Amino acid sequence: MRKSFNTILVAVFLQLSLPALSANGNWPQHGFNAAETRHSPLTTIHSQNVSRLGLAWETSLDSSRGLEATPIVIDGIMYLTSNWSRVYALDARTGSILWKFDPKVPGEWAAKGCCDVVNRGVAVANERVFVGTFDGRLIALNANDGTVLWEVNTIDRTKPYTITGAPRVVGDKVLIGNGGGDFGVRGYVSAYAVADGSLSWRFYTVPGGADGPFEHQELAEAVKTWDRDSLWETGLGGTVWDSMAFDPELNLVYVGTGNGFPWPRFQRSPSGGDNLFLSSILALNADTGRLVWHYQTTPGDSWDYTATQHIVLADIKWQGKPRKVLFQAPKNGFFYIVDRSNGELLSANNYVHVSWASHVDLKTGRPISNASADYSKGERLVMPSTLGGHNWHPMSWNPSTGLVYIPAQEAATYFYPDRFTVLMAGAGPRNKIDIVPDDTFGTAKLLAWDPIVGAARWTVAYPMFSNAGVLSTAGNLVVQGDGEGFLNFYDASNGSVLQRIEIGTGIIAPPISYDMDGIQYISVLAGWGGALFSHAESGVAARRHSNSGRVISLKLGGGKVPLPVAQPAISSRLPGPALRELNVHAQRGRDVYEAHCGSCHGWFGHNGLLPDLRRSPPELIDELEPIVIDGALKERGMPSFDGQISEQELDDLKVFLRAVRAE
Repeated sequence: MRKSFNTILVAVFLQLSLPALSANGNWPQHGFNAAETRHSPLTTIHSQNVSRLGLAWETSLDSSRGLEATPIVIDGIMYLTSNWSRVYALDARTGSILWKFDPKVPGEWAAKGCCDVVNRGVAVANERVFVGTFDGRLIALNANDGTVLWEVNTIDRTKPYTITGAPRVVGDKVLIGNGGGDFGVRGYVSAYAVADGSLSWRFYTVPGGADGPFEHQELAEAVKTWDRDSLWETGLGGTVWDSMAFDPELNLVYVGTGNGFPWPRFQRSPSGGDNLFLSSILALNADTGRLVWHYQTTPGDSWDYTATQHIVLADIKWQGKPRKVLFQAPKNGFFYIVDRSNGELLSANNYVHVSWASHVDLKTGRPISNASADYSKGERLVMPSTLGGHNWHPMSWNPSTGLVYIPAQEAATYFYPDRFTVLMAGAGPRNKIDIVPDDTFGTAKLLAWDPIVGAARWTVAYPMFSNAGVLSTAGNLVVQGDGEGFLNFYDASNGSVLQRIEIGTGIIAPPISYDMDGIQYISVLAGWGGALFSHAESGVAARRHSNSGRVISLKLGGGKVPLPVAQPAISSRLPGPALRELNVHAQRGRDVYEAHCGSCHGWFGHNGLLPDLRRSPPELIDELEPIVIDGALKERGMPSFDGQISEQELDDLKVFLRAVRAE
């Protein structure tokens, strides 16, 4: 592979500068390094003294929604994002706010996202801080004061695109993808010039039509894997909404692509086909954006099995020979080892229970699908669920232990030809708002996965489904937060619990570690929400304390972490008539609630974040029109449903809310 002189310089710079940054104790990139290992070389905090860990400092982020960002720490400054794509620069020693930036995302844009108004962080390079905004902009800020250097729109603003992922800087380019694959958009990943925001290249993940024109030649090949009568007008999905990694030596950028739209292949591409490049790993030339190789994890995906989950680059010995590989544990339940130079599949073992396929054929690289997972003719129970065996929460690779630490989860989905229902533990397929469980969706666990053997070395089971991303350290530690509001520390070798520190706020974000003045810190954003914020389990911390979003930094000899303000216990079960006893108007209102309200305000009882509509005062129920139709609260994230909810439907919704109302 020929490389430009500039590419070689970039590779040399990265190879030389990243170890130096690491030695200085920084956390300089989203996944710690370009390989996205999320493994810290720091050893001051270790398995023998972690019991002495306590609060160094905390900083409020003025948030009561989900926080998913990975902080970046460079030369004493911590850069991070909260919800609504707000950016903060903090003193990494004290947590004091140096500056903050609000991109002023329109509140009504919240309705265009599937999974809360979250953001996973920034990229920092050349004294610039780069952030993608929820409403589809890419902004470069002055790292010293937060002033805007340039801003570009990355999307068609008439479509329901979002950005929740963190940008990545590769040489003189900053890369960003987008979300919206569940709402009807066309996926792509773009590279912009670090200096001025001009577009360098863009790779579309699906064709725009059967006959073109094709923006690049790869789409002319991809279109052969689609029905000519595919639902081109929907955009077809394939969004690049999270994972990226970079190999400077090969000059390859690796990105994961998302599910199709609509989900069922029998709807979007009726005659079948693999539907490239949905649910795939793409290796792109960093200079040009041209495809070098691809591997599709779920051909013809119909189950929302995105391949946007964390990609990690590693150099290992495989069958006695050194191999440059990448690891991925996508939603479909298989752990993949792929030669990152050429895309050759080396291994694919299921890390959670899988029912949609029996195995992956290593000769062809294709999964052997089970007929029992085809729901085109009727109801089918499929595992993993649409939430995945592993979702966006990052995993970590420790080359010393040879283990990948995966935040895994076990659940199932009942699929029907026209809808789906996530299976609750012990529950059958029921209407969503008829389910008021005391249990969780399924089970969640932390896996210490041995990629060479293809099996878990050890496992830690969690009582709740909602848990966080993972950090490992050279101090023989694995660190993970949970939805109950604890930060947990495990022995990296055997999984024994070494320390649990109560934060009082649910954690879904991954921790980091950095060193300042010889003091090692472990930091994490605490703020529960994200994809599960409408499905609060009985043990979630937001049911006990206010969901106070903040940064928590710990050090040896620190103090006790103060808990957020306690709130009255919130029951998941409301008094009132059984749903089957509702009159016809209330039953219709229940349908309106399920279609338009439950995804945010909760299907299973109050989640502790947004108002519980079934506890609305009578006068508010009587006067819903200004809020629901006129958009009186749109700047606070409550969109207008004008044109979506009719006058009759609004009246039915009122009847339903009165019928199930609780004091």
